[in-house]
Amino acid sequence: MKGLKKIALVTAIAAAPMASHAGMKALDDTSMGNVTGQAGVTIELETYVEIGKFTYTDEGTFAVNDIKLGGANASGLLDDPANAGQFIALPGMATQSRTLDDLKIDIDVAADGDAMIHVGSITGAPIDWGMQAGSMSLHSADGTESTTLLSGLKGFGLLGALDIRVDTANVGGVADSGSLMLDVAFTVERMDFDVDFLGVGIRGMTIAGANAGGEVYTDAELEGLLNRDESGQSQQFRGDYDPATGDGTPTLAQLASGALGKSFAIASVDVYKGNGLGASTKTDVLRVDVKDVLMDVNIAQTIVGGANIGTIGIDNLHISDTKLAVYGH
Repeated sequence: MKGLKKIALVTAIAAAPMASHAGMKALDDTSMGNVTGQAGVTIELETYVEIGKFTYTDEGTFAVNDIKLGGANASGLLDDPANAGQFIALPGMATQSRTLDDLKIDIDVAADGDAMIHVGSITGAPIDWGMQAGSMSLHSADGTESTTLLSGLKGFGLLGALDIRVDTANVGGVADSGSLMLDVAFTVERMDFDVDFLGVGIRGMTIAGANAGGEVYTDAELEGLLNRDESGQSQQFRGDYDPATGDGTPTLAQLASGALGKSFAIASVDVYKGNGLGASTKTDVLRVDVKDVLMDVNIAQTIVGGANIGTIGIDNLHISDTKLAVYGH
């Protein structure tokens, strides 16, 4: 489990450039102490990242070029055409720049050895994120053939919560397994990209919470959908939010409902070592259990053959009880 705990810490730090907090405050030392019995450690972070090329090679190669990760201004979507070198301002944020900032990561280890990591903001105001990727492409082993899958990928949004728990309890009877439990609340305020090999362009794609528009859930319905683990109990880290003071951590249902000023898309995932699915004889594979994904998806323009053929909307998309087993072949 030592290796898994290190992976969890690295995951939290790597994911922090997309972390935000809208109407929600990170647990302070006192609250963390009440949950785990000790104050733990806090990391404050400011960062901007550029990667020239990322490649994965099997026989051929998958490549991603010109990656940028930072604040909303790093997305390339907020340049103000009326003011060269200036950016369109997003409302309600403590800071907005190319650099991700206002990030705070609280790390604690419980008495049973579980590691708990909460990513939020220093000020409690929303933190914007932005990203770009120039292209994603496939290349033959000899370099003579290539296909561009995506190009011009640009996006920005908010991440309302990121909680990570490394549970040391063995999963499914597999020795020395444990699990990495992730709860994420986020939005994509805008994303543009081209699917080159299909000749399709996407403009103005948004991902928001289920109550951002269209049909909405009641608070009771959201509580029933989201705030549960395998035993039906509320997720760790959640449920001590005080609406009167803004202290504590909201439930996933509160983040999805819009009660905190914005309805966030929700994803709750467990990752662990386990066996294959069904009749599979594979063992010690990477298992990913998608417990819940709940969101609205909208696309402002769908470009085919250079013409906009219309808008696309998906209201209250809910994915649950989905299991994946991943291994080499």
